[in-house]
Amino acid sequence: MRVRLVEGASLPSYADGIRQVYADVFSEPPWNEDPSAGDRYVERLAADAARPGFTAALALGEGAVGGFATAWTTPDVFPSGRSYGHVAEALGPDRVEGWLCGALEVDELAVSPDARGAGLGAALLSAVTEAAPDGRCWLLTSVHAEATLRFYRRAGWHQVPVSVPGRAGLVVLLGPGHPAARP
Repeated sequence: MRVRLVEGASLPSYADGIRQVYADVFSEPPWNEDPSAGDRYVERLAADAARPGFTAALALGEGAVGGFATAWTTPDVFPSGRSYGHVAEALGPDRVEGWLCGALEVDELAVSPDARGAGLGAALLSAVTEAAPDGRCWLLTSVHAEATLRFYRRAGWHQVPVSVPGRAGLVVLLGPGHPAARP
């Protein structure tokens, strides 16, 4: 499998593969989403592709999607939908503005269980974050996703030592080049 950046307009031609990888990955613990969530993700992806700074990478092999990653630039006016309000509450306005606004937000990263262990996750993450403004990138994940947290730590990401309120047990991670993550 090879990892390559894909334009948002090209994503619909890979929708079936993306849907399947999403369903395979996020129906597993700790996410435990219904497999139909892959359908909703593909629908949301069409809107996400129109976001400023949107970037996507796919792991492709013989026409099959083995993984994907998406990211975009966090707006200067921090959103309030989805989990953003909880993030703002946890970090406070100064950190949100200084750390997250204008930074690259990694939204999703998933590698098919059949394609794991070949470095695709690291390659996908690198592909979507290499153009992060001033090295500023961030993401949310669940504190319950222990393997995911280990993956990001190995990749040099740093967990912000503040819990995000809400039942999902979310944590904020800053990329290795993020100025706030540097000692």
